[in-house]
Amino acid sequence: MAIRVVRLGSPRAKGEGLRIGTVRRPPRGVRKSDFARRDFYDAWLPELAPSAALVSWGLSQPWTPKRWAAFEKRYRREMSDSVSRHLIALLAALSRETDFSVGCYCADESVCHRSVLGRLLREAGAAVA
Repeated sequence: MAIRVVRLGSPRAKGEGLRIGTVRRPPRGVRKSDFARRDFYDAWLPELAPSAALVSWGLSQPWTPKRWAAFEKRYRREMSDSVSRHLIALLAALSRETDFSVGCYCADESVCHRSVLGRLLREAGAAVA
């Protein structure tokens, strides 16, 4: 059993299980009834997405290693509130019982919050594929 960290909208892997969108907004131009069918997500958990202000800051300039480190630090701070910590702990516990995935739309995982979320899940004891 494990969590996969995926790009929303990409084809599902065999055995991936339930796909959870950890994004602030649903996909543009896609009917709600088509989210799962078009491989976006089955369930939406925007509480694990970076805040709108942090996303806006992050996208305002090109990524550099220093800028990415600042983004990661700010996102980790946002994920340290009690709701986020409880959700991360819940997903970590579920990862030991069932297969599912979490994800975001970003093309480059190396500069996407989902890479940090994957590390936070591992730190919480999750089984991450």
